[in-house]
Amino acid sequence: MLTVNISEASKHLNSLIKGGIKTSVMMWGAPGIGKSSIVNKVAKNNEMEVIDVRLSQLAPTDLRGLPYVEKGEARFAPPSFLPKSGKGILFLDEVNLAPPAIQNVAMQLVLDRKVGDYIVPDDWFIIAAGNRVEDRAAVSQMPAPLTNRFLHFTVEADLASWKEYALTSGVEEKIISFLTFRPELLHSFNKNAIAWPSPRSWDFASDLYKIGLPVDAAVGEGAAAEFNSFVKLYSKLPDVDKIKSGDKKVKAPKEPSIIYAITGALVSRSETADEFYNSMMWLIGSVTEDYVGVFMGDTMTRLRSMGIQGQFVSKVTKSTEAKKFVAKYQELLR
Repeated sequence: MLTVNISEASKHLNSLIKGGIKTSVMMWGAPGIGKSSIVNKVAKNNEMEVIDVRLSQLAPTDLRGLPYVEKGEARFAPPSFLPKSGKGILFLDEVNLAPPAIQNVAMQLVLDRKVGDYIVPDDWFIIAAGNRVEDRAAVSQMPAPLTNRFLHFTVEADLASWKEYALTSGVEEKIISFLTFRPELLHSFNKNAIAWPSPRSWDFASDLYKIGLPVDAAVGEGAAAEFNSFVKLYSKLPDVDKIKSGDKKVKAPKEPSIIYAITGALVSRSETADEFYNSMMWLIGSVTEDYVGVFMGDTMTRLRSMGIQGQFVSKVTKSTEAKKFVAKYQELLR
């Protein structure tokens, strides 16, 4: 089994699809880690459809199809939710939450790409996902013949991969800054809690925060209390607009949490190559290199998504001070 982060999982799945490898894939990971988000991102990158099938909610006849007789022979009517044409990913979620009977039916679909009278179209790939036994997710033990029919990846949460998604998907700026400051709270599974921090629940928290509701319902009371304390720091932020416009006289904060907050605000609120450049130059002259490094990593993600990376690099190459700093982070400019 190969252990990967979210970004690496996406790259592996993209390579399998582009290489035309039809061997089914099984992604293991804790609840809320972002397994379904990976599949949707890969499908979007390859201009493919996704059909999400929750095996735990099906009975064997739902997958095999209802039996009927045609010309004296028993046949099975394929279920309407399975793909008939086009290209895409058949995503079998919650595989090991399904009872053994449905797992046995899925075995034929996974290995032979058919079940009953149904055959998976050529341009469709099968990807499955499930939780681990240690996650206390009421899973059923997968039979060895079924597990042996998959390529296996264990997916782990990591802040850098999550921020690639968050910075380009409208996740609330304050949540991104907070998790940069407290990365251990990106995913903190608590088997005794109803709500806990995870990439999925922070997504929910972002939606709640934007409409003025408390985030406790999404991430639990402990993480919410820390987040709420962090949000209060925003009243102490320097003038972001002045920094973006190129005013280097704006006084920098000293408290680390506020520096993380201003760094995140500059990344999220800058919209042009000039604003990103001015923000970088202010940080270079105001804070230590580790904070500038955080800014650079997140900035390159946003610049690529906005299509203005070249404009930013062009400005950097004209500044001796900027080039001196960026030389330490050349991999960010590739």
